[in-house]
Amino acid sequence: MAPEEKRAWIMVVVSLCAYGTYLAIVLGSAGGGPLTEVPYVAPLLWSIGGAIVASIVLHIAVSMAAPRDIGKKDQRDREIHRYGEYTGQWFLVLGGVAALVMAMAELDHFWIANVIYLAFVLSAVLGSVLKIVAYRRGLPSW
Repeated sequence: MAPEEKRAWIMVVVSLCAYGTYLAIVLGSAGGGPLTEVPYVAPLLWSIGGAIVASIVLHIAVSMAAPRDIGKKDQRDREIHRYGEYTGQWFLVLGGVAALVMAMAELDHFWIANVIYLAFVLSAVLGSVLKIVAYRRGLPSW
């Protein structure tokens, strides 16, 4: 498995675990009450920080397990990376537009923050899944 494919797998797993943990904490804290009254900022920041730390640690562990692969990228790796990142960023655009509309509609900060966080998670997951598929089946021919 190529080092960049391993990185994509790490991104998928870490993103989904961090977001799932965040959702479990926030939904569990609601206790049947309105979600907008749940203290969400600390769990949001902890899940993002935890995901960053976990991703760094896992990347280091994968690099240490296969030191000969460090820094090896060929043209195919660069094209697959570009394909995954550019396609995944559409969720960031959609999330940014949704957050803008929500802010103009003066919705609660809870919803705006959560749509932005969801956009980042979906962007990371979609981009990484597309990279994994491209490594397994090749890039789509345009």
